[in-house]
Amino acid sequence: QVQLVESGGGLVQAGGSLRLSCAASGSVSSINVMGWYRQAPGKQRELVGGITSGERTYYADAVKGRFTISRDNAKNTVFLQMNSLKPEDTAVYYCKARLWAGNTFWGQGTQVTVSS
Repeated sequence: QVQLVESGGGLVQAGGSLRLSCAASGSVSSINVMGWYRQAPGKQRELVGGITSGERTYYADAVKGRFTISRDNAKNTVFLQMNSLKPEDTAVYYCKARLWAGNTFWGQGTQVTVSS
């Protein structure tokens, strides 16, 4: 079992920045990939990006060049640095852990609102 807690969401003006955190606890050594997803009102949840246990990162085209994912292994925390935010980035942002065994766990989400 893995527990995930996101934090760092809030209200920001277009062009601003936010950094989200996802703190993992439990069987953290079993985690293969940590991902960030988002869900805007009336839309399906979509991938933002992720980071593998081998430190490889990947991003959705919509955020490439603006968002950066990193991790602090000592704190079992993954970060999502979001720069040049746009109103269309407004969504609830979720953290997901995928274990080597294939199980997945989700955090509760944190709201990001970008005003124009």
